[in-house]
Amino acid sequence: MNETNDMNENENQTQDFNRRDFLKGGSIATLMTMLGGVELFGQTNAATAEAKPTGPKVKIGIIGLGGWGREILNTLGRIPQAEIAAVCDTYPAYVRRGANAAPGAKATEDYKTILADPEIKAVVIATATHQHKDLVLAALKADKHVYCEAPLANTIDDARTIATAARDAKHLVFQAGLQLRSDPQRHFLLPFIRSGALGHFMMARAQWHKKQSWRATSPRPEREKELNWRLSKETSLGLVGELGMHVIDQAGWYLDVPPVAVSGFGSLLFWKDGRDVPDTVQAVIEFEGGINMVYDATLANSFDGDYEVLFGSDAAVLMRESKAWLFKEVDSPLLGWEVYATKETFYKETGIVLRAGASKSVQQNEQQTPEAVITSSPLFFALTNFLRNAADVSAAAEDYVASYGKDDPAGLVEALGKVGRRPAAGYLEGYQAAVTGMKANEAIMTGQRIALKREWYELT
Repeated sequence: MNETNDMNENENQTQDFNRRDFLKGGSIATLMTMLGGVELFGQTNAATAEAKPTGPKVKIGIIGLGGWGREILNTLGRIPQAEIAAVCDTYPAYVRRGANAAPGAKATEDYKTILADPEIKAVVIATATHQHKDLVLAALKADKHVYCEAPLANTIDDARTIATAARDAKHLVFQAGLQLRSDPQRHFLLPFIRSGALGHFMMARAQWHKKQSWRATSPRPEREKELNWRLSKETSLGLVGELGMHVIDQAGWYLDVPPVAVSGFGSLLFWKDGRDVPDTVQAVIEFEGGINMVYDATLANSFDGDYEVLFGSDAAVLMRESKAWLFKEVDSPLLGWEVYATKETFYKETGIVLRAGASKSVQQNEQQTPEAVITSSPLFFALTNFLRNAADVSAAAEDYVASYGKDDPAGLVEALGKVGRRPAAGYLEGYQAAVTGMKANEAIMTGQRIALKREWYELT
């Protein structure tokens, strides 16, 4: 009977973390092009975008095997450079499932056994947000490279402690789980958006709609309370802090301006089951220069899924999954690349397909598909970059010590600073995104506008 309940718990959490929309693939592309959209592709071809990483394997341990921890485990299983050496959770059923998904990995309920293993070079921390601090500090002290899921923590003090420790561990790689910062499609869009192609930035909008309870079940009341940390305001940053902070961070990254204030509203309208975290929220994030972003999320309705839009005076860019479309205003000036772009006609509208690196116009018929289709998730790229950065830094450290010994830590730090890094969110990006998410959640819970103090974002 307990195993049945465990399986129900597993299924509920897996559904909770499944963020795929009902609009996918070619249906989205057709719809957007009918609306006058220009599809933006992040690579010249898919093989380039998702080439298998080369280099030595990295022995890695995973701490936290809930719904998202299992997603991380499954994703690591598809990365050739990952050698899953250990899996850990305090819940025996999760440990068993983790062991089944990673044959050969050490399975344990005590994370300290992972940190004590000198062969394990890196760890992923995917526990509840409020549990991150002690685990990160212990992992850094044990000389492990750390991938910490975002948000870093549920309090500014804890997030600052994590970021400061990561900053000071200069010989280690620390990566915050802001996956969009590693997504090649997002990086392709970055210079395009900052180039002025949208005209004057006007506003941004993002949403996350999914009808699901966010509740996990367990036969034991104390275990059920532990599992449902996201439903208690004591431990949870709510929809805006646990989910919205990713796209809020992306907006600030693209616009290249800091947030200056947040306001919001939240209501518990549908899931009245004892929780005290709103199931429907709206937030307004004010950025420097008068640009506002509106974010809304609900657990009570799935219509239109999740996406982000940046609005400019000349055009708007819509991002959904790993694709993006440009919608130009009729009075917008030519950007110069249109004559080189592939043109596709759907219904009565013609959309221009933009491929990075394209050198001539190539007409496509209905049977052909665009070359550049990124099918892997942002999580795949984030974890891949983490492993490759960790491997490169470890190799550089070993080379330096072999050549110059261990008596010059300053020289080692200088040498490691010259190691090229693949795109990833570091401790500062993770810390600042967490602060914005916390304050946005506070604004929602209090119904007040909060001016964001610059000192909140600084590490001393």
